[in-house]
This record gives sequence, structure tokens and C-alpha cells, in this order.
Amino acid sequence: MNVYLLFFIALIPIVWLMVSLSALKMPGHKTCPFTLAVTILLAVLIWKMPVLNAVTATFEGVALAVWPILIVIIAAVFTYNLTVYTKSMDVIKKMMTGITTDNRILVLILAWAFGGFMEAIAGFGTAVAIPASIMAGLGFNPVFAAIICLIANTTPTAFGAIGIPVTTLAKVANIDVTQLSYAVGLQLAVLIVIVPVILVMLTGRSVKAIKGFWGISLASGISFAVPEVLASKYLGAELPAILGSVVCMVVTIAVAKIFYKNTADENAEKVSFKEGVLAWLPFILVFIFVILSSALFPPINKALSAIKTSVPIYTGEGASPYVFNWISTPGTLIIIATFIGGLIQGAKFIEISKVLGNTIKQMAKSSITIIAIVALAKVMGYSGMIKSISVVLVAATGGFYPLIAPIIGALGTFVTGSDTSANVLFGGLQVEVARSLHLNEFWLAAANTGGATAGKMISPQSIAVATAATGLAGQEGKILNATLKFCVVYVIILGLIAYFAGPLFGFS
Repeated sequence: MNVYLLFFIALIPIVWLMVSLSALKMPGHKTCPFTLAVTILLAVLIWKMPVLNAVTATFEGVALAVWPILIVIIAAVFTYNLTVYTKSMDVIKKMMTGITTDNRILVLILAWAFGGFMEAIAGFGTAVAIPASIMAGLGFNPVFAAIICLIANTTPTAFGAIGIPVTTLAKVANIDVTQLSYAVGLQLAVLIVIVPVILVMLTGRSVKAIKGFWGISLASGISFAVPEVLASKYLGAELPAILGSVVCMVVTIAVAKIFYKNTADENAEKVSFKEGVLAWLPFILVFIFVILSSALFPPINKALSAIKTSVPIYTGEGASPYVFNWISTPGTLIIIATFIGGLIQGAKFIEISKVLGNTIKQMAKSSITIIAIVALAKVMGYSGMIKSISVVLVAATGGFYPLIAPIIGALGTFVTGSDTSANVLFGGLQVEVARSLHLNEFWLAAANTGGATAGKMISPQSIAVATAATGLAGQEGKILNATLKFCVVYVIILGLIAYFAGPLFGFS
């Protein structure tokens, strides 16, 4: 069949998802299973995928959706729900309003700095679920909280979950991880500075909202960008987002306390150090558990990673057993940390278990959406539908390919919901194209990662996480409409950086 015809047919599931969610305003838990069925049908009839392979690819997607993705989202929402149950959220609110009552600064602290930190140490939806739920608890409009956290959770995802997207891409494409890491850091630096400014404008619902807040917005962006770029050049992929987000949190809160102290609630009840630590304890334990079990601590990481089960699921070519990591996955660690934190806070084991059970029930519709979209991604990847899309894009652009390289990365994340998965799907392709066009392979591979961060804000899977965390199941289309225009501008900026900026930094 003609490659261009295959290209347009392969786009059907993606186009339908966007139309059904944004224009038709269908809820995700209804349109995503239908889109999955259409994708399976196309894979079998057009790409001649054996029925058994299509079914097992779907089952592998279900497995991936449930473990680790859904377990992480449930764990993140469970942590928030428990803080509400134990009244810790009331203390957190007092602490936040003690810093500032201005929503623009709260967005910089929670959605940008704290969200970036959660992405850096855990990933898998925590950076949207936890900050969005806290913001909703502080009185933010839930839809706005979901949208703002999705936009904030873009640039940090490149080095999320202790650098997994970049280290995975380096392995897939067989290229040096340090050079790749530096290229990613450079390409995202400008956007890291721009995004906080955009967040402040959105929060104030006007371009004029930035007036008087340029200082803290730029400080918040620059304090994230500079440590990230330096760490990406000298330390590799594991630490850039961690160092950037931690420095950003410290600087943003310090600037707020020093230069915007008039925005603090003077009547806010003072919270003692002990009360503050106790209120934040579940989140503190989440950080400690995830960090200790990460690749930064090899002995612990190796011991926990050994607790796993390998199950053959997909039956097609290139199949490998699916691995369930029972303890080392962030979801399990977050649940354990939350149980311990809740017990220390004074809740009984049976009460904490009940909160977890209610959280699982709360996530029912969002779970259907996430399972369907991840299964769809597996079918598109294994059948060759994704390859059919990318081949035509490469052929149509030639020497101008770097301009659209981020689009391919964004497409990968739109379909899979994961920066890492987008790099697995297209990382090798980007390197092959770079070599055939005599372009720098590190720079073009980095463009894929950058583009993948853009796709994060419009991915149905990410949006489902946001709606689940804020109790907005069924509002996916409204959120997609709001984030889509920002994604387009974001990708255009990245394309221009990928096309023009490489030689400036020795990536020619």
C-alpha cells in the first residue's frame, strides 16, 4: 500500500482522539476504549498484524497501565486524600498562605517548583496529581489547577524519574548519555525560563498580570535552568531536574518572603516547625523512599529491583517478557510512605486502608481512560502504525527536518503519555535521520526529548491523571482545548532551537 495512504490511515486514531475529546467533548472513559477498538481493527486489517499479536499487545498495554502507571496515580491521590483526612492539609494551607496569598506566587511554588521536584524524583504522573490536588485543596478552581500543572509539567519531564527518559534514549540509540544530556539541557533552557512567566500570566488571566512579578518569575525560571544545564553537562542525566527543582524551590520561596512579604496573610495562624514537619511528613517520606530506592543508591536499588516477576505477554516479533517491579516502582513506595506517615500522624491502620479503598473507587473512570490509551499506544507501536507516520514526515522535510523533529517527539508522548516511551519509539529514528542528513545525532535526539516534553501537556493519559487528581473525570476535552495552543507554540520554539542553535554550542 502507498506510504502516504498508510500515513493518513495511521493518523485516524490520533485525529479522532483529539476531535472526540476537544470538539465533541466526549469523556475519556468513553472515547478511549472506542478508539482502542478502532486501532486494533486498523492494525489487523491494514498493517496485517496477526489477531493474536494485536490481542497480546493490548494485554501488555493493560499491564503497563495498571503497573506502574495507575498504581502511581492512585498512590499520589491517596497521599493527598490522607492529608485531608488527617487535617494535615489545613496546616499546609496555613503554611502556604503564611508565605503568600497571591495565587501567582503559589502557582510558582506548587505547580512549577514543587511539581518539578515531584517529576524529578518520581515521575509517572505524580508531578501533576499531587500539586494539582494540593492546589484544589487551597481553593484553586480544579479545572485551572489541572491545566496549570499540565503546562508546568513539561520541561521537567525530560530528566524526570531520576533521568530515565534521557538514559533510556541513550541506550536505545547507542549514543553517549553525557553529551545527549547536555544537548537536552541546552535546548530546554530558554523554555525553562519562559514557562514560569506564562504560568503567572495564566494565573492572572492577563498579560498584564506579570506586572510587578517579573522578578520572581524570572528568578524561578533561571534558578531552575542554570543548575539543570550545569548538571546535565558535568553530572549526566540523573541529577539535572533534582538540582534544578530544589534550587528553584529555595529561591522562589526566599524571593517571595523577602520581596513579596506584603502578599502574606498577616492573620495566618503561625505553624510551629514540628507541626509543619508532621503535616508534610507523607510527602517527605515519599521523597526519602523514592530517592533511596533510585539509581543514586545502587545497593538499595539493586535489592529492591530484584523483587520482580517477568511475564511473557506480547507474542509478536521483538517480544520480551513484561517485568512487574513490585517494590521499586514509585507507586508502591508512595503507598508505603503514606501509610507510615499516616500512622505517625495518628491515624489508625484501618482508617488509612479505608482512605486507600475510597481512592481506588474514586479513580474508576480515569482508570478506564488510562488503560485504553496505554493499550492503544502498544498496538500502534507494535503494528508499525507509528513508523508509518514518522517515515512520511522524514521524507517530506529533508534538510528542514530539525524543524519538525520535536513534533515527532510530541506525537510520541501524545500517543503513549510518556517521555520515556516517546524516546523508545522515535529515539533511534531521530539518530538514523541525523546520520543520513549529516546532522549532529546528539542534537537531533535531544530534539525528540524536548518535543516529548511538549506532548506531555496534551497527552490524553496526562490529562486523565490531572482530571483524576482534581475530581474532574469527564472534563478531559475542556482541558485539552486549553493546553493545545500552548503545546503548538512550545513545539514551534523547540523546532527553531533545533534548527538554528546547534552550531552555537558545538552541536553541528
